Amino acid sequence: MPVEPLIVCHGLFGSKQNWQSIGKALEKRTHRDIISLDLRNHGDSPHSPTHTYPAMTNDLIAFLENMKSEPHHRKFPKLALMGHSMGGKVVMSAALRRPELVSKLVVVDMPPISMPLSNDFQKYIKGMKEVEAADVQKQSEADQILQKYEANPGVRMFLLTNLKKHQGKYHWRVPVDTLGKALGNMGDFPADGVYEGPTLFITGGKSPYNKPFDTHPDDIKAMFPNSERVVIPDAGHWVHSEKTSEFMNVVQGFLRKGTIYERE
Repeated sequence: MPVEPLIVCHGLFGSKQNWQSIGKALEKRTHRDIISLDLRNHGDSPHSPTHTYPAMTNDLIAFLENMKSEPHHRKFPKLALMGHSMGGKVVMSAALRRPELVSKLVVVDMPPISMPLSNDFQKYIKGMKEVEAADVQKQSEADQILQKYEANPGVRMFLLTNLKKHQGKYHWRVPVDTLGKALGNMGDFPADGVYEGPTLFITGGKSPYNKPFDTHPDDIKAMFPNSERVVIPDAGHWVHSEKTSEFMNVVQGFLRKGTIYERE
């Protein structure tokens, strides 16, 4: 029996490319289509001076409605959503606003509350602007500049996936100025309502976004009454790339049953 597709939304500075290998593996394991999106101002999507959660939520809802009109997907009244970080807030906002479109929800390392964004992102913007001003000729030159702002080579490699060569010169494919100005809004969660569908929160035990689930449990349950949470102990914010096997097992089980726990 066919199962509904899973739509995946990446985090800040990410793209659908980040989810390519996980998406292919999940397709094989769950026997469903996995469709990764580029949110506005990211990847191959158009640039816009407006980079807010309401705007990105509107984009996602429009995509879901358009998908439901396609012959191949018309048989699915609802679609499953998964989002990481910024993308997590986008999928939560869409589910709260239009619950009739969403069958189940997976949110990766992002609580449904407003909280300050990590200072790291401001450093990334500063480093990316320096790379832009340096007119680098090689990716290694960009990496050398970013080392002043981020010691972790994995995070630098993630940022460098946004570096593209055009007419012999490297440039960022994301609008760095626009995203820099939007950072203040990225800590917000301007959404309300209730989504009663099955919801899974996956958090990294070492992530700063893990604690709010312990300090705001009632607020979270009020919005997502049918939610469950899994903490992957040794993972940070990039749970899916740091602990891919554990992440895949949890997501696969949830998508199959709509829960991670056995029900009597």
